[in-house]
Amino acid sequence: MANTPRKLALLAGALTLGAGSVLWAADEPPKPELISGASAAMLAETCAGCHGTDGASVGPASPTIAATYPEYFVEVMQAFRDGKAYSTIMGRIAKGYSDEELKLMAGYFAEKPFVAADQPFDEKLAAKGAKLHDKFCEKCHSDGGKIVKAEAKGKGKEDDDEGGGEEYHLLAGQWTPYLHNTMEDYLADRREMPKKMRSKVKDLMTKEGDGGLPAVFAFYASEK
Repeated sequence: MANTPRKLALLAGALTLGAGSVLWAADEPPKPELISGASAAMLAETCAGCHGTDGASVGPASPTIAATYPEYFVEVMQAFRDGKAYSTIMGRIAKGYSDEELKLMAGYFAEKPFVAADQPFDEKLAAKGAKLHDKFCEKCHSDGGKIVKAEAKGKGKEDDDEGGGEEYHLLAGQWTPYLHNTMEDYLADRREMPKKMRSKVKDLMTKEGDGGLPAVFAFYASEK
């Protein structure tokens, strides 16, 4: 994808600050991460305004993207870019990046440590949410929602339906407002909810009513 004026504007500050890292001697080939015209760090810096330095979000509406499984990152960004996933502003932003640049960014964020959001939570509600997570969510979002990629449980379709081999976004330690807004999008069919997830969420809401999801979100807020 050719550089656009918008992309050049986004990268201008990063290129100025990091100019030394994009220069090489005449007899040296360019480093692989610079083939697209910007290093992975420079590309990732364009995300900092919403997702924080190195992907550690400091705002309640934006998720932390540090430690995201790289293939999941690329898949989601491509879906935003190609209009296959609902978004407010991400669809417009994602159009500025090629597949190669998305892979560079994905590799960069995958190596950064996840930083849990520093946010208040109701301890009693979180205790209830821990039990609900174990019952309804743990099979896919294992280790209390801390996984980056589910372990493959088998080779058959049945195993895939149970979550084996699928990639998931980190839930533990994410901002509660972000989780709430995302679930609202799923429930309103603005985002496609995976079949297994839809079944579990339906069971949770049927058995626990309106208090089920807030309890689970409180549990994730308690996880560090």
